[in-house]
Amino acid sequence: MPINITMPALSPTMEEGNLSKWLVKEGDKVSPGDVIAEIETDKATMEVEAVDEGTVAKLVVPAGTEGVKVNALIAILASEGEDAGAAAKGGGDAAPAKADAKQDKASISPPVGEMSTKSTEGGAAPPTSQSVAHPSGLPAISPTKGEISQSSGERTFASPLARRIAKDAGVDVSAVSGTGPHGRVVKADVEAAIAGGGAKAAPAAKAAPAGAPASAPAPAPKAMSDEQVLKLFAEGSYELVPHDNMRKTIARRLVEAKTTIPHFYLTLDCELDALLALRTQINAAAPMKKTDKGEVPVYKLSVNDMVIKAMAMALMAVPDANASWTESAMVKHKHADVGVAVSIPGGLITPIIRHADEKTLSTISNEMKDLASRARSRKLKPEEYQGGTTAVSNLGMFGIKDFAAVINPPHATILAVGAGEQRPVVKNGEIKIASIMSVTLSTDHRAVDGALGAELLVAFKRMIENPMGMLV
Repeated sequence: MPINITMPALSPTMEEGNLSKWLVKEGDKVSPGDVIAEIETDKATMEVEAVDEGTVAKLVVPAGTEGVKVNALIAILASEGEDAGAAAKGGGDAAPAKADAKQDKASISPPVGEMSTKSTEGGAAPPTSQSVAHPSGLPAISPTKGEISQSSGERTFASPLARRIAKDAGVDVSAVSGTGPHGRVVKADVEAAIAGGGAKAAPAAKAAPAGAPASAPAPAPKAMSDEQVLKLFAEGSYELVPHDNMRKTIARRLVEAKTTIPHFYLTLDCELDALLALRTQINAAAPMKKTDKGEVPVYKLSVNDMVIKAMAMALMAVPDANASWTESAMVKHKHADVGVAVSIPGGLITPIIRHADEKTLSTISNEMKDLASRARSRKLKPEEYQGGTTAVSNLGMFGIKDFAAVINPPHATILAVGAGEQRPVVKNGEIKIASIMSVTLSTDHRAVDGALGAELLVAFKRMIENPMGMLV
């Protein structure tokens, strides 16, 4: 019987991906564990393994195809002893690849009928878009909410963005056919329903009693369409550069972060002179190692490495701020996993220093250099940039004095770091010159209140201005 191979979900938020390369061709025999394709997500390129034995009967989606929906058919395998030609013709309606492995609560397997995946660096498969049962016993958190159909009473699953678009357009999302993972309604489905006029409108609100004052709020302004925007510019004065998956994901997450997280901001100035002096001493004491380029130091600390360590230690000193918000419970973290914003072509990514509170400065420095290098070549494994408990965004190298960063869910805080510069300060009634760095903490007010955020930022300042404490 033919075996359908479908587009796998390589991350909880993935709705589509690019099929970068086929590593097999029609007629090739494959066994479980053989790498057969490379899939490009918004953040990385992942290798895909076969989970069944058979012959490649048909490659349905050509290499280089962009925007392939999750769960879409991409290839057909002929099982052992089956004619490949016959399998290719009958594969579209055949049963999907077998999936009889039991799902572990701590790590989610690929959805039924999909290929298993692993990173190009050999890591484990990332979580899929299924609900995750938390090992600590917290309620399971589902990536989508269900909506009850007015006619059938059945629950319809849709992404938050799809529900919002449907609501604004007066469309009943339960009447829309979903093409996302496990039948979930996604943005494209709602837009198609609106364009085709086929989805039934959401029931109108009941009319107010006679004489009752009108209290309906004015409709929220809608964003300009692409056509409306382009009409503002002279024809021939621009070129259109299509968004890639990374840019789309960044845009979606930033909108969600700024519209669903109540941000507030706290700013402090930190003196850097003691930290800069200690950094110089530590780097001067670094042992040397032989390489193809001659002898080089085993490590070379940057100010950012020390900022990461200071933020991790501050979180451990103020544990109530080392948290993440969920609707059912506050997630209190036992370690400080610090994400660090890294600029890459076309966007940014936030690799994570795990257990930064327990690591030495030299270890943090070397890990950060490796993560940043692989981030720029898109070779990070999903577990190296997903999760974390806080983040650091440093624009000091560009001379930026201060700024406010956008929180990256599921974090409740992010620290924006400005440039260290010499400024006049008053000490004991006298004007002195000191190296000062302004930092701004963006905080999720649902998880961290004002006084708690201030306590965290003061703890960070204490670590920066008394850096010997980071060596103990």
